[in-house]
Amino acid sequence: MNISIVIPLLNEEESLPELTEWIEKVMIKNSLSYEIIFVDDGSTDASWEVINTLKQQNNNVKGIKFRRNYGKAAGLHVGFVAAKGDVIVTMDADLQDSPEEIPGLYKKITEEKYDLVSGWKKKRYDPIFSKNLPSKLFNYSARVMSGIKLHDFNCGLKAYKAKVAKSVEVYGEMHRYIPILAKHAGFKKIGEQVVSHQKRKYGQTKYGLNRFINGFLDLISVTFISKFIKKPMHFFGTLGTLFFMIGFGILIWFTYAKFAMNMYKMTERPLFFLGLLAVIFGSQLFLTGFLGDIISRNSPIRNEYQIESEI
Repeated sequence: MNISIVIPLLNEEESLPELTEWIEKVMIKNSLSYEIIFVDDGSTDASWEVINTLKQQNNNVKGIKFRRNYGKAAGLHVGFVAAKGDVIVTMDADLQDSPEEIPGLYKKITEEKYDLVSGWKKKRYDPIFSKNLPSKLFNYSARVMSGIKLHDFNCGLKAYKAKVAKSVEVYGEMHRYIPILAKHAGFKKIGEQVVSHQKRKYGQTKYGLNRFINGFLDLISVTFISKFIKKPMHFFGTLGTLFFMIGFGILIWFTYAKFAMNMYKMTERPLFFLGLLAVIFGSQLFLTGFLGDIISRNSPIRNEYQIESEI
């Protein structure tokens, strides 16, 4: 099978028939074998009934329904597990992602040998202050912290080699950072393609401003986990040692000043308490790294690594 199209959704009953018909036309036109995997993330409208109807009309349609709402990352995870295509494409169900972009994304994976290709909605039809500006700031931060030169980490329209999608574990709100997770799993060829952005036709957006706040917190989390999950001592131990040495140096100076220079009332100086604080803080960081290292060494995944091939 050429393509698996994974579509997580929440309350999108109006758009599903039109989206399915649109995808079918594009796939037939480009002679691509495909499957559509709809993942119903606990919808409270008639989305699941619509998916059942579409399944009866089109054998390429598959459906997975959550008992309750878990979030987009959970939908992508189960979709990746179920996908059987050589290339896995993800897109939103609200018709703002155009299926016409899928063949181009597919070719960049199969012909240009990219591991992952992310869509870039260069021209957007979202509110400027509530979505566009926060998105630009978020994407800039993600580029700086990850070193991945993508303009639009948030774009739901992405294409992956199957082994890439099945090698990353997506959970919580980490769906925004699949390119970062893929990079740290050893997949280096990550690119982007300018894609069209449609105006929302049905319903209302499911995302508020809080997603950007959560997004920045998740960015810090995924960056730390990707780099230090197997070696927490390298992070906490380095910082702890640095703070301890600064504080220790300050206290050594005050000790010398008291006994060699006959200086008194040093405890009234803020620098003295700053030195004590640095020693305590440094020791705590060091112990945190030490405990983290012990936990990591006893973790059942301590020796799980991405293997490219075996002979």
